[in-house]
Amino acid sequence: MTEEKTKPTMLTYIESTPDQLAANIANRGDLTRDLVRAYVDGGFERVFIVACGSSANASQCAKPFMVKYLGYDVQIVPPETFCCYEHVLGPTDFVFAISQTGCSTNTIAALDKLRELGRPSIGLTGNPDSDFKDHASILVDYGVGKENVSYVTRGVSTLALFLMLFALEASHAKGLIDDRKYDDVVSELKKAPDRHRVMQKKTHAFYESHKAVLTSMDVVYSCGFAQGYGLACESALKMGETIKVPSFAYEAEEYIHGPNLQITPNYTFFFYDDLGVSGDRLRTIWRATRSVSDETYCITGSKEIDEEHAIRMPFDDVCEPMLEPVYVLPVCQIIAYRASVDLDSWDNHPMFSEFSKIAVTKTASISHVMPY
Repeated sequence: MTEEKTKPTMLTYIESTPDQLAANIANRGDLTRDLVRAYVDGGFERVFIVACGSSANASQCAKPFMVKYLGYDVQIVPPETFCCYEHVLGPTDFVFAISQTGCSTNTIAALDKLRELGRPSIGLTGNPDSDFKDHASILVDYGVGKENVSYVTRGVSTLALFLMLFALEASHAKGLIDDRKYDDVVSELKKAPDRHRVMQKKTHAFYESHKAVLTSMDVVYSCGFAQGYGLACESALKMGETIKVPSFAYEAEEYIHGPNLQITPNYTFFFYDDLGVSGDRLRTIWRATRSVSDETYCITGSKEIDEEHAIRMPFDDVCEPMLEPVYVLPVCQIIAYRASVDLDSWDNHPMFSEFSKIAVTKTASISHVMPY
């Protein structure tokens, strides 16, 4: 077997995600212990997450769940913005920075800024042997395992899960939820790996029946509310960076206050249903958008959306819809991967060769962490 055939791909890590999710859910106490202890023992309340890219998107996916179970606001701040502007912290504000690789130069700078502010420099990473360890006073491995492909997938799903587990464990430890509620959420969490596998199959089937459209996209909009917006953020990033088409994420109501004015029948849309109170409004906006473009799809459990335009979540036992991202993230990941394979769109434009040399985003260690 040649080296080329043995290289892992995005799909390798998408398909291995359910097993990692199951392991992390089973090990939730040990996995989150250090972060929960720091939060609870320190008497902290509001959470500041310093992150960008897919780490920020995973945080956005987890944010509604975190707010609900912690009972306090959660802010997600890009590292450069945190370092230069938004770092006025109250005594009960809890801050941590996230980098899956542990090699992101801007997030490392945020850890150093936390030290400068006299705060614990708490770093969450999927690579505890990275440069992060030299800058974090508390280093937390969030349980991705090894992911060597730079277009991350398993790392996003496991990070969203970790942040939800952290909020759940902290809420239980503080007595904000009782044992029964805790057990109910854990019981549903244990269904997430199988739901993830179901959504993988659903997405592959959708791709096969819509391949002509999905390999001919010119401009892509991804929209949603709450955790659906978190999914939209990662959807926009994954499709843009792999398929290499203009790809944008909007909170669905924000989308219809200006960004909708440019749309044409040539635009493609993905609406991510939050399965909650905003579902009716999202589907109304989906209908309005479909009056312009037939390439308007909805990831939903609602029968209101016809089969041609739905990637259906066939689950009739959803009690906590805010867990949705843990098992719906493979939708955008699989579409991005398969369209990129069919289009062979992996290579950047030739003029891009100098970009990363001028604006450095990773330490030199990245070549060992993500060689593919």
